Amino acid sequence: MIKGQCHCKKVSWTFEGEIERVTACNCTVCRKYGTLWAYGYKDENIKIEGPTNIYFRGRGHLGFHFCTECGCTTHWLSQKANEEGKFRIAVNTRLASEPEQIQDIPIRHFDGLEKFTEASLDDKCVRDLWF
Repeated sequence: MIKGQCHCKKVSWTFEGEIERVTACNCTVCRKYGTLWAYGYKDENIKIEGPTNIYFRGRGHLGFHFCTECGCTTHWLSQKANEEGKFRIAVNTRLASEPEQIQDIPIRHFDGLEKFTEASLDDKCVRDLWF
């Protein structure tokens, strides 16, 4: 299990299982937030606790959640369930409580700005972005 929390510790998340890779997206929202996303399903392998405000992008399909106190972007949540009734969610792994747990996870680059496709998977991992 990997845990994360915002700076003031009022909002936290847990990710059950192994994170195989994180995503760095270059869309107009993600590049401003500077996030590295790990994906799952709400209340299945990802659980969130604490009060958040929500910014809805575009047509409101995704809600970007941030702490009401310190403003850290904690996660995004799909506003529509999939065909199985599950809600897609992603947590911001830059908020990991124990960074050594995620430092070796590979980074997948996603072109969310122009092509909306996977851009590349290079040899970089999370620790390469820390320094």
